[in-house]
Amino acid sequence: MKRREFLKSAASAVGTGILLASDVKSALAREPKKDSENAVGLLYDSTTCIGCKACVWACKEANGMPPEHSSPDQLWDDPVDLSSKTLNIIKMYKTGTGLEKNRENDGFSFVKRQCMHCTDPGCVSACPVSAMTKNPDTGIVEYNKDRCIGCRYCQVACPYNVPKFEWDKAIPQIRKCELCRHRLPEGKIPACAEACPTGATLFGKKKDLLAEARKRLELPTGSTYEYPINVVEASYRLPQEVAPYVSHIYGEREAGGTQCLMLSAVPHDKLGMPKLPEYSYAGQTENLQHTLYRGMIAPGALFAGLLYAAYRTTKKEGDHE
Repeated sequence: MKRREFLKSAASAVGTGILLASDVKSALAREPKKDSENAVGLLYDSTTCIGCKACVWACKEANGMPPEHSSPDQLWDDPVDLSSKTLNIIKMYKTGTGLEKNRENDGFSFVKRQCMHCTDPGCVSACPVSAMTKNPDTGIVEYNKDRCIGCRYCQVACPYNVPKFEWDKAIPQIRKCELCRHRLPEGKIPACAEACPTGATLFGKKKDLLAEARKRLELPTGSTYEYPINVVEASYRLPQEVAPYVSHIYGEREAGGTQCLMLSAVPHDKLGMPKLPEYSYAGQTENLQHTLYRGMIAPGALFAGLLYAAYRTTKKEGDHE
């Protein structure tokens, strides 16, 4: 079989597969998943964050994460982004003179990045061996290293670019925030929320966090509000001046919703958060991909088609000789 003819046959087969997939995609889209009654998460309010990074170090200590150096002298544990060694990071937004906090222009703000614990997570849908699962009670997106085969599909499927692969290890794992799930049975809360001195990071049930976030958006700018510390139902509260919030709760609807929510006085996309549709990517593609790849039927059929095309062409060339 000539190379050009083989490539034409392969392209035709692939093109047919793509057309079929696009035709049935909308028909196979399933209903979006919803949060469980006991779903837990975090509310991060960037207007009250002081950038101390106490949450970063507490996270590392609670999860046994090694230090990460970004400076040449390597004297300090100073990560600059999420990685296989850093599951939670505080980053800074600064523009113009950067003199006033919580201002989009000539101001600065902070943003906390960690796993968003999606209501309908793409990483769980994409994982072929169920190494990524969503706890049916807490809703926490959990990772099982003993099931993982290192395909890294979860990295591709995550719209927030959260899961990180341990490239520097002989037996690597995927690393990401799991809301300190090992601490919850002990009556403890995620280390980041426990360490936050201003209440910028709160832990609680998602429904309570959402109610708190909606309440804050109704507060008059410049008024004083007693912000709860550590947990949303905390009795200890810290009076602080209310910043001019952007009227949007990030994570309430993005990609089907997340259990980690965010408030800010600066547009969330300026803080590096992606603009996403309200529907879940997993809900749009899961039935299609599971149908096509169940038992490797689609890849097997495609390979068989290519073999048959090659056989027919070879046979014709033999008959002409």
